[in-house]
Formats: sequence, C-alpha cells, structure tokens
Amino acid sequence: MVKTLIFDWGDTIMRDYQLDGPMSVWEKVAWIPGAEEALLKLQQKYTCIIATSAAHSDTAEMIKALSRVGANTYFSMFFSQKELGTSKPDPRFFRRVLELSGAQAAESAMIGNIYEKDIVGAKQIGMTTVLFNEQEDKGDFPDADYVITAMTDLLKIF
Repeated sequence: MVKTLIFDWGDTIMRDYQLDGPMSVWEKVAWIPGAEEALLKLQQKYTCIIATSAAHSDTAEMIKALSRVGANTYFSMFFSQKELGTSKPDPRFFRRVLELSGAQAAESAMIGNIYEKDIVGAKQIGMTTVLFNEQEDKGDFPDADYVITAMTDLLKIF
C-alpha cells in the first residue's frame, strides 16, 4: 500500500520555462495545470515529498520557487541533487530520498514527467511509478506502472 508520494518538480509540479538561473528568480512561474487540485486532496492521505535533479537550484532555491505559487505548503520534505550528491536516474538518488525521509520503496510512488530520469531508476529500487505524459508522447514505457496525461488523474490512482 502506497503511503508516500514523491514528485519531480519541473514540468511535474511547476512549469519549467527553461530560463537561465534558478526558478526562484524567474520573471514568470506557474503551476502545472491540475497539480494544485491534486495535491490539495493527496496531501490529506499521503506524505508528499518533492525531489529534483534541477541543475540550477539547491533545496532552498527550490522551496523559494515553490513558495511563489504556494506549492511549498503541500510538501513535508524537499530534496535536490545538490544536497543528495547524486541525481536521477541513478537508483542511489531514490534510495537516498527514501533513507532521509524514512519511507520504504514498496510503500512509495515516484511521479515524474521524464521516463528515463524519473521512472526507470525508481522502478529499479521497487517503487510504484507514475509517468506524467502531459504531451502524450508516443512510446513504450514498461517501467511505468501508470501513465497519466493530467495531474488530476492521480486522484483516480491514489
């Protein structure tokens, strides 16, 4: 039974406009459509964590960016590659997030938008995986337990 939901950040929770520098200083920031609606309900039943491999932001910068849209309030823990010392898709990234959060792989789900980065490594360590395929990219995603095209679809799974 899933107890912990671990979310990617860019283009999963907040739109990644591919601008220079950390998202916390970008002129424009925005939620992914449906993410706030889903988190409002999910955080009542699950521990929600955010874990990113963003190159321009450490954990403090990520929290600042999330705060700009009020997203920080939905997460109990925040992790970035800068502090973890490893990045996705390395299974060590996911193991370290679980270790630091006290969560178990079999009771955790990883939700992310990039199959190779967010899904493959998480599946290798035994997590449930949800690919957020907003662009409806065609392909085979054997390591994704679920493929969704809208963040509100999470409410049908969890």
